Amino acid sequence: MNKVADTVATLKGIPTKEDLKMQLEQNVLVVDFTKLNGDKRIMTCTLREDIKPSATKTDTMSQKKVREISDAVVSVWDVNAKGWRSFRYDRINAVDHVETYNQEWYNK
Repeated sequence: MNKVADTVATLKGIPTKEDLKMQLEQNVLVVDFTKLNGDKRIMTCTLREDIKPSATKTDTMSQKKVREISDAVVSVWDVNAKGWRSFRYDRINAVDHVETYNQEWYNK
């Protein structure tokens, strides 16, 4: 456990990186973050198995080992854009849980 990272997460009011990944695997979250160019972005995303697409050889981002290459970056499935997106953990401003899921988000 990294005490500095845990303290920063507490001060920002966001989950630790480990907690965030666990929450993404179990929920759909709204993540508010600042892009590297300074633009603010709000993304509805998840890592839930019943929502994100299955891993394929042709879509490398669907493969967990590829998504976890960089420790600073969190790769997620954007349920609205229906694509893999990523953001830097240290650029997160806020994290909220989605209470009501859209049927169209689920794998068919």
